[in-house]
Amino acid sequence: MTAAENVCYTLINVPMDSEPPSEISLKNDLEKGDVKVKTEALKKVIIMILNGEKLPGLLMTIIRFVLPLQDHTIKKLLLVFWEIVPKTTPDGRLLQEMILVCDAYRKDLQHPNEFIRGSTLRFLCKLKEAELLEPLMPAIRACLEHRHSYVRRNAVLAIYTIYRNFEHLIPDAPELIHDFLVNEKDASCKRNAFMMLIHADQDRALDYLSTCIDQVQTFGDILQLVIVELIYKVCHANPSERARFIRCIYNLLQSSSPAVKYEAAGTLVTLSSAPTAIKAAAQCYIDLIIKESDNNVKLIVLDRLIELKEHPSHERVLQDLVMDILRVLSTPDLEVRKKTLQLALDLVSSRNVEELVIVLKKEVIKTNNVTEHEDTDKYRQLLVRTLHSCSVRFPDMAANVIPVLMEFLSDNNEAAAADVLEFVREAIQRFDNLRPLIVEKMLEVFHAIKSVKIYRGALWILGEYCSTKEDIQSVMTEVRRSLGEIPIVESEIKKEAGELKPEEEVSVGPTQKLVTEMGTYATQSALSSSRPAKKEEDRPPLRGFLQKASLATTLTKIALRYVSLVQEKKKQNSFNAEAMLLMATILHLGKSSLPKKPITDDDVDRISLCLKVLSECSPLMNDIFNKECRQSLSHMLSAKLEEEKLSQKKESEKRNVTVQPDDPISFMQLTAKNEMSSKEDQFQLSLLAAMGNTQRKEAADPLASKLNKVTQLTGFSDPVYAEAYVHVNQYDIVLDVLVVNQTSDTLQNCTLELATLGDLKLVEKPSPLTLAPHDFANIKANVKVASTENGIIFGNVVYDVSGAASDRNCVVLSDIHIDIMDYIQPASCTDAEFRQMWAEFEWENKVSFIFVNTNIIDLNEYLQHILKSTNMKCLTPEKALSGYCGFMAANLYARSIFGEDALANVSIEKPIHLGPEAPVTGHIRIRAKSQGMALSLGDKINLSQKKTTL
Repeated sequence: MTAAENVCYTLINVPMDSEPPSEISLKNDLEKGDVKVKTEALKKVIIMILNGEKLPGLLMTIIRFVLPLQDHTIKKLLLVFWEIVPKTTPDGRLLQEMILVCDAYRKDLQHPNEFIRGSTLRFLCKLKEAELLEPLMPAIRACLEHRHSYVRRNAVLAIYTIYRNFEHLIPDAPELIHDFLVNEKDASCKRNAFMMLIHADQDRALDYLSTCIDQVQTFGDILQLVIVELIYKVCHANPSERARFIRCIYNLLQSSSPAVKYEAAGTLVTLSSAPTAIKAAAQCYIDLIIKESDNNVKLIVLDRLIELKEHPSHERVLQDLVMDILRVLSTPDLEVRKKTLQLALDLVSSRNVEELVIVLKKEVIKTNNVTEHEDTDKYRQLLVRTLHSCSVRFPDMAANVIPVLMEFLSDNNEAAAADVLEFVREAIQRFDNLRPLIVEKMLEVFHAIKSVKIYRGALWILGEYCSTKEDIQSVMTEVRRSLGEIPIVESEIKKEAGELKPEEEVSVGPTQKLVTEMGTYATQSALSSSRPAKKEEDRPPLRGFLQKASLATTLTKIALRYVSLVQEKKKQNSFNAEAMLLMATILHLGKSSLPKKPITDDDVDRISLCLKVLSECSPLMNDIFNKECRQSLSHMLSAKLEEEKLSQKKESEKRNVTVQPDDPISFMQLTAKNEMSSKEDQFQLSLLAAMGNTQRKEAADPLASKLNKVTQLTGFSDPVYAEAYVHVNQYDIVLDVLVVNQTSDTLQNCTLELATLGDLKLVEKPSPLTLAPHDFANIKANVKVASTENGIIFGNVVYDVSGAASDRNCVVLSDIHIDIMDYIQPASCTDAEFRQMWAEFEWENKVSFIFVNTNIIDLNEYLQHILKSTNMKCLTPEKALSGYCGFMAANLYARSIFGEDALANVSIEKPIHLGPEAPVTGHIRIRAKSQGMALSLGDKINLSQKKTTL
């Protein structure tokens, strides 16, 4: 073991700017100084020894002049000093002076002050010399009976450490601690003693637990946690013990400590698959989520509930708890609400869907009464989508949901209103019996809709599904009301000329000037005179010509349908003429100079086509307008439903455990301990995860092993050879650098100096080493990562050659490039969210435009290659990518562990004129929340353009 890897218990800051004092001056301070001077001198001695200095001449001085002092600070420093000072001669024998030290510590173990006794016992846990410990054993045993709990609990720790390292010094330790545990009252002492018995003599620990198993609920939480751990380990090692201890775990679910409840619930799930056990554990998790204020705790416990749901036999139990799970929605955090709604949606069944819908409707209404906040809008969207999914899966619920949701079509938040509109469009197509209700509600809220996009969608729905004469006339009335005074151009010119007076003058002048034959401005003339600009914004949102074009299509549809419903020619012609007048006045307005933005040629063509269709009324056009459009929607919804069913089938296949006919059957009682891979120790795994030592599953490809992470930093001919293994653990990067002295000289103060580029930060400076000829050492350096972008670590190795008078030598290291793929994970989002993010990240388009230059000749193969290279997920459905037409467009999405989004659009083609072997061409556009991520992904795609061949 190298000096850098020796176990260190005490970290002391070393000031680098000061000169190290000489041994003579330190000796004088330790001999003749007062307590303050001796304290400072002792600190300097400790720092020098930690830096590798040998100070053998000071050992006897410290024993003579410092050890007898009773000052608490000096005693604490002496504990650190005796921990680090060499205690043996070069041949391994104990130094004679240590006998005097041993006697001093025997006295400290009998000191009347409990702090000195306790800290001395803690120090003895770190001693590795049996000869020093042997004379102290009677004093250590005596400390078990001290009046103060601080001394007793440290005495237990000392006995446990000595028993583990040198069993012969105290062979009866388990029996001694068991007797101590039976009579002890202090919770911390009992915890330490019980923990020792678990590791030293598990049978005695079980015997003790059996005697007090009914009193476990009255114990302190620190002892209860240790009891849960013991039961877990015992029951996994010996399943026949489950019946003996499972009742104890049930009792611990009622503990007052959240930590004990969490661990007990997790243990109960691993010990029993009975529905009662799963229900009790799930109920405990739900209570924890509701009562704990920390959102991180809520998310962690929610994850445990989601893990439970993944087990097929547990899912039915959780379905009965859906209403309890929905209590979590009282949490204001959006992420917690999102996970809760998703979990509830996964668990919904015909038994509980009605109750679920009632709760969600109440939540939706609540969001309407809350002061507008960004999270409120997003939460409303989540609720709408959840209700949408419930209605699609359980059509009987749609009639209850639709009236409530349609109120939100007039919402200020366009995204929430768009979700409602999408739901309404799907419902009106799928459920024929609900069409009259939806049309009626749509006509009620139509005038209150504020968003142009929603207005356009509502117009389409009304035009497509109004099937009665009354409904069609209502739609026409709403449209006339929306457009205002006809003809529009004349009314606009009059207004500009001042013939139409502002609102404040309405009350004194004749109001008939503002009232058309349809009564459009009748209500507006009564508004308060303090808002003269209200007329401009109260005018309907049919302002853009794209809306006017969609209005023309709607008018054509309802006019054609009116003609088929009404037999009287006069009424037919009157209705058609009114529709054509509206279209003509829109065209007139577009061609005039009044609008700021003139009408586009496309919109002129569309409106002109609608006028022509109404003037001719041919059966072919009637079919196209009134049948083909609806069939297109039907096809789209069918494809969407089929895709959802396919994804659900894949999910269920993943969760169903399939056993092949020739698979071996494993019996737990007959399985060797080293073969119990499925029964991993959860406590050990959680400890490793907290320490960042979780072992990732290696890829099936042998080349994707740890050796791929090794980077050579210097050449083989350099005097110092160095290579680094880069271990990435979420937000930390650990560099394990191997340094080899290839010379025949001793290299002193060999230091690894590192610097970083990008959002990386070096946590600590590696300590200098001394390398013997042809010796090697491992140096570890920690780097913190703050964002997803390509980081670079660079530096050099500097050293002094022993005995040489020259300056310090330096070997420059190669750069270490940190791969952003360790931080990017595939993710999903809806088309609307993708488009919204694409618009928001538009400024990054220039930095992320990449021309495809590859030797791959198949489009699908190239797409899969990009997905594998970038860790992104393809959002474009498989059906849209199937087949072959010479070109392909796909949307990709990923998210970093730092919450940064990355979007990509792949537009590629296979040039036919270059032959079948021509490579794929095209481009990939990347947009990201941060410029660094967009550039890094672009670099990654550039590097992976060429197909690698093994």
